Amino acid sequence: MLGFVTILFIVVATLIATFVRRVKRDKCLRDFAGYIISLKQRNAKIIFGRLRVENTGIELHYQSTHKDEQGHIEKSYILYKNEYAEIQSLLRFHNQLTDQSKKKRHKDLEKIYHPNIFRRTKRKFLNIFKTLRDSVAEVVNLLIARAKMAGGMGTTLASQDKYVNQMKQELMGSVGTSYEPLLERYIGHKVVLEVAEGDKAVEYSGILKDYSADFIEVMDVDYKNGETMEKADMVVPRQYGIVRHLGE
Repeated sequence: MLGFVTILFIVVATLIATFVRRVKRDKCLRDFAGYIISLKQRNAKIIFGRLRVENTGIELHYQSTHKDEQGHIEKSYILYKNEYAEIQSLLRFHNQLTDQSKKKRHKDLEKIYHPNIFRRTKRKFLNIFKTLRDSVAEVVNLLIARAKMAGGMGTTLASQDKYVNQMKQELMGSVGTSYEPLLERYIGHKVVLEVAEGDKAVEYSGILKDYSADFIEVMDVDYKNGETMEKADMVVPRQYGIVRHLGE
C-alpha cells in the first residue's frame, strides 16, 4: 500500500511540476518584457530589440529589418531557454526609454522603495510557498527510498530506476532555488553585484529589485557603454553574477 501511495504521489507531483515548468516565465526577464533592451552574450555579441518573454525562451524584435552576411532578411532574434548560459547580461539603458516606458519603470521602482502592506504580505506569503516548494525534491527522495525498502510496489519502483530518476529531475528542475534569505532583506537596497565577465570579475553598484532561481535584477547601474558611462537596469544570470556587498 505504501508503495502504491508513493508512486501515486510522485506521479501527481511530477505532473504538477511539469505544468508549472511549461507555463512559468522568469520574473526578472518578465520585468524587461516590452522594453527595448540590449542582450550581451558571453561571446561579446550584442543584440538590440524589444523583448518578448515566454516560458521556453526569449525573443528580441528588431526596430528595423536586418540583412545578415548571407543575405537573409531577419526581423527578430530567438534565444531558447537551454541557451541561457550564453547570456552575459540584459541591459535596459535609461536614455533609450520612451516617456511612457520611463513612467512605467519609475512606478515599478517606487513599489520597490515603498511597498504597501498588500505587496509586503504577498511577498511574505510567496516566500513561505517557495520554501515549501524547495523541499519537494527532498520529500520525493525520502518516499522513493522508503518505497524501495518496502517490497511489493517498492520492488517495481526499484526496477524502474531510469523512469524514477527522470521524474526526480523534472521535479528538481521545476523547483530550483527560488528563495534566498541572504538576498531577501536587501530588496530595494543598494548592493554591489559581482559579475564574471571573461576572466575577470566586474562590480556594479545598483538597487536590488528582485531575483529568481536563474537571474538577478539590479536597477540604476552605472554601465560603461563604449567610451561613455550610462545609467542602465541589468539582469544577470546567477551562474555569473552574485550580490557580494551591501552598498549605501
